[in-house]
Amino acid sequence: MKNVWKYALIASLGGFLFGFETAVISGAEQIIQKLWQLDSFWHGLTVSISLIGTIIGAVSAGKFMNQYGRKKVLLFIAILYLLSAVGCALANFWSMFLFFRFLGGVSVGISSVVGPVFISEISPAKDRGKLTGLFQIMIVSGIFIAYLTNFLFAGTGENAWRYMLGIMAIPSIVFYILLRNIPESPRWLLLHNRNEEALAVFTILGIESHLTVDTPKATTSLFQSKYFKPITFAVLLAFFNQLTGINAILYYAPRIFDMAGFDADLSYLQPIFIGGTNVLFTLVGMSIIDKVGRKKLLLSGAVGMFIFLMLTAFGLKGESSSYLLFYIIGFIASFALSQGAVIWVFLAEIFPNEVRAQGSSLGSTTHWVFAALISWIFPVIVEGNQQGGFYIFLLYAVMVVLSFVFILFLPETKGKSLEDIGHTH
Repeated sequence: MKNVWKYALIASLGGFLFGFETAVISGAEQIIQKLWQLDSFWHGLTVSISLIGTIIGAVSAGKFMNQYGRKKVLLFIAILYLLSAVGCALANFWSMFLFFRFLGGVSVGISSVVGPVFISEISPAKDRGKLTGLFQIMIVSGIFIAYLTNFLFAGTGENAWRYMLGIMAIPSIVFYILLRNIPESPRWLLLHNRNEEALAVFTILGIESHLTVDTPKATTSLFQSKYFKPITFAVLLAFFNQLTGINAILYYAPRIFDMAGFDADLSYLQPIFIGGTNVLFTLVGMSIIDKVGRKKLLLSGAVGMFIFLMLTAFGLKGESSSYLLFYIIGFIASFALSQGAVIWVFLAEIFPNEVRAQGSSLGSTTHWVFAALISWIFPVIVEGNQQGGFYIFLLYAVMVVLSFVFILFLPETKGKSLEDIGHTH
């Protein structure tokens, strides 16, 4: 088990870069808008271009993972993260910046599929929730560090945004070096009839293997009637995950506080509290996910999210804006404990072995399509209407209510092997 935790931790560093890359723009977005004199539409594109890249990455991830293996794809995205960080930091014109932000998004999209799948495939059933959850812990840690470095670089002059974005090069290099020491996924090896190699990896991991002669082919098509249920569960969970408004808050946190009338310096400081809350409650969620189960966490979190989204909506209407930080922290805590803790675990385990890469890719693609739409539309709505902040957070609250109803129909997957989960649909 010691080796399992070590390899899972290394693979989850892709989640750290995922979180950093997606959240770091919150510190630079207003500077960049002024630098290149962007209106709300093109500014929304500049922020969401990374998310458009994640869609491309997530769509292609399943095919790459099946063809080249989990390890090679992880090494590839480490290089992409490095190129994105250096390119954004050195960008001298808007289109160049867009290209490297897009490249970073491709890295995130692939990472969001391959990281959780690799970890789930090397994990024993009893600890799979915690181990796969390392990826989410790393995501929120990356978000927190991005907010922290944004705050530290905020007063360093006209090139502050370059430092904010460029510092990601350091963890990218570390990620690449460490990845060279992990094995290939044993379940990917099985899918390619490399049974002896798979057995050797299972032995290293200390996990009992169940090799069968009738090994499913890696080329099995996902879109068959027998996979209808897991497809529906994955797509709808990813859809509702984004319609809570989580990424609008993470990407535009300083702007939201600015809208509520907070001082500019505080607008950069307060996201640090948001990031810290995100890390703390994700850790809590991960520590209990294999005991409480996925479904109970999702249902309880939905109740908290609804309450705090409603409070945030009315806070932005001007009735109690001084408490806005507490409302958003309450929402982040509720999200981290539920949707944040469960999403990548669930997507990595709900599909049978033979279509896990494709299914996770589909769920992740859905997640990023709606993340891109949310982040692009947000500045258009809040700048286009005096009560835009109120209306958009009200919409998020309504979507949380609908997600609660959906979650009631989800299957519970805690404590089951990946093979057992696959046979229940």
